Amino acid sequence: MSAEPTSAENPWPVRTVARKIAEWINRLGSVWVEGQVTQINARPGTQTAFLTLRDPAADVSMTVTCPTGLLRGIEPPLRDGASVVVYAKPTFYLGRGTISLRATEIRAVGIGELLARIERLRRLLAAEGLFAKERKRRLPFLPKGIGLITGRASAAERDVLVNAHARWPAAPFQVVNTAVQGVQAVPQIVKALKMLDADPSVEVIVIARGGGSVEDLLPFSDETLCRAVAAARTPVVSAIGHEPDTPLLDHVADVRCSTPTDAGKRVVPDVKEETDRVRQMRDRARRALHGWVDTQCRLLDQLRSRPVLADPLGPINRRADEVELHRERGRRAVLNLVSHEQAAISGARGKLTALGPAATLERGYAVVQYRDDAGNLQVLRHISEVADGTPLRVRVVDGAVHAVAKSTEPGE
Repeated sequence: MSAEPTSAENPWPVRTVARKIAEWINRLGSVWVEGQVTQINARPGTQTAFLTLRDPAADVSMTVTCPTGLLRGIEPPLRDGASVVVYAKPTFYLGRGTISLRATEIRAVGIGELLARIERLRRLLAAEGLFAKERKRRLPFLPKGIGLITGRASAAERDVLVNAHARWPAAPFQVVNTAVQGVQAVPQIVKALKMLDADPSVEVIVIARGGGSVEDLLPFSDETLCRAVAAARTPVVSAIGHEPDTPLLDHVADVRCSTPTDAGKRVVPDVKEETDRVRQMRDRARRALHGWVDTQCRLLDQLRSRPVLADPLGPINRRADEVELHRERGRRAVLNLVSHEQAAISGARGKLTALGPAATLERGYAVVQYRDDAGNLQVLRHISEVADGTPLRVRVVDGAVHAVAKSTEPGE
């Protein structure tokens, strides 16, 4: 495309722009394109067939044209949702101003190829840790809200609701109906998943679908859906197909159920079982409480039967008697000691009285002292001990003679 200058005063006409776009696109070579077929239009008697090729992981589609004979030569015949690989050349139609792919070869993707691609994706997601057990979250015991993503009026929806309500009649469900096969399935399921994941009242999300062929279950092995489930904050339950069916969603989801019926039983508890369990726990609690009360009563009876509690005043009375006994013993011991000491004092007093001069004087005797020639005071034992002519001095007190001594003064 030449770079001729344009301006508001010198614009290109539409035909020029269309022609230049066509020239540019016509320079492109043929390419191999993979997608899902939708809206096949091959009218009898026409030479050209029209179909739409859609990207299963994004909301992008392109128109494909091909000879009618090429389309009719494919076995088995193509149908909506079939995966194909197309060899086509981009073409720009001047009259309509549209781009389409002119196909010269169309190959249906076989089951083997689909399974091989799913296996490669499985290994990729496993290597990234999306299947790790550490990422799995436990389902709430009794969710206050359950989100259900399934087909409209489908058997899967009925199986989940009937079995869940049979176990817990008050289980609250928020059902979102989407396509569960074909090119619209992945975008609608991802949109519903994000909506339920953002709802705080929803505590678990169930994605359910009945059985089907490998092609029918392809949306549940889509990489976009698997990554959306892995990124969800709410626990996700996968209930796709029957027991042998294992799409990649089963590995990414937090809980995998073999069937939608199994999912209805897993998301809520059984009200009868829980009622029986509550009754059993109440009986066990009652028996445990009665047992504890009986044990404490027996313990109290044992305590009350002990002597110290059976006769609480007896030990006090016995101790009072012992106190009185010891008090009497102490009193007698003190009296004996006092009597003994009094006797000792009386004896000492008697000795002093007998040995004292008063007793001697009372018997008519006198204690006479005198001073000898050396001036020392001596006791007169006999009058002969005093030299003749030595004067004696006698002191009489209260009529008793207390002392006799020499008189140093004449006339004494």
